[in-house]
Amino acid sequence: MLVEAAPGGLSVRTPVVGAAFVVWTAVGYRWALVRARAASVAYLASALVLGFVTFDLAGPGVGSTVLLVLVVVQAVLLLPVGWALGVAAMVPLVHVGMPMADGLRQVLSTGLACAVAFVLARLWLREQQAHEQLAVANDRLRELTAQTEELAAMRERTRMARDIHDGLGHHLTVVGMQVQAARAVLSADPVRADGLLAQAEDQVRQALTSVRDSVGALRGHRAVRLPDQLRALAGESAAAGLPTSVAVDGKERSLADEVQSALYRMAQEGLTNVRKHAHAHAAALRLAYLPDRMTLEVRDDGCGIREDAAGSEGFGLTGIRERAEHLGGSVVVDSSPGAGLAVRVELPG
Repeated sequence: MLVEAAPGGLSVRTPVVGAAFVVWTAVGYRWALVRARAASVAYLASALVLGFVTFDLAGPGVGSTVLLVLVVVQAVLLLPVGWALGVAAMVPLVHVGMPMADGLRQVLSTGLACAVAFVLARLWLREQQAHEQLAVANDRLRELTAQTEELAAMRERTRMARDIHDGLGHHLTVVGMQVQAARAVLSADPVRADGLLAQAEDQVRQALTSVRDSVGALRGHRAVRLPDQLRALAGESAAAGLPTSVAVDGKERSLADEVQSALYRMAQEGLTNVRKHAHAHAAALRLAYLPDRMTLEVRDDGCGIREDAAGSEGFGLTGIRERAEHLGGSVVVDSSPGAGLAVRVELPG
């Protein structure tokens, strides 16, 4: 049983102990909050002792009970849930020693106050933890968004590099071949040389058109029909000295801009590779509209390449493969020395 205070003996000691309890619940909590768990246990144990002494000296009252309930809240914030429950269970024991009827009533009311305080503190703590987790998740999301934007920009730079290589590279290759041919016949056949230079000039104009088409694609302008693009490409190839045929299989349908642009650029790069490397007399483009995909084949009758060299044919085939893989497609190269080369591209669409 708690010892009952004499009427005059503890009047000065009571407010001193009470004040110490109040100050310690404020200062001690902040001290324990930034230290290890052992400090929290030491603080709560000392706070309970001071609280019990204050309650014993002052007797039952709202002030001392509220401060003890505050210790329960602090226990929830400082300790794991099981340990905090232990602290909450100890607080009602302050009423032990009171008469049965009053003691039972006080134990139940204090226990209920501790239970409510415990639940509310746990809810507040969970809300704070959820806010912290949300803040961390938002920071991570911003990082991922920045990485995604950077990756998209990198892919766009890679795509534009391929477009410059495939588009301007194609036209400049043709111009170079025509200028070279014009220089070879300039003295013997000026008329033919003039014609070749006129074709080279036309190729320069087409190169400018290709640049405008690329800019138009970036702005969302719809390109012309793909079969018409391939036929125009075959005409340019024939004008550069490589007769090129075009065949279209299946029912023509509308394609996504990215797919149509990729097929055209791959055909363009394929013919550029033929002129650069194949020593071919003729080439053929075959476009097929299949139910769930598109195929494009670039074939020539040139010198061909070894099967083990198909993956190292310079930037040309590498660029074609990159385009196809970016769109979820595939590239198959069929060739052998002296038997020509066939590059078959398959894209979803």
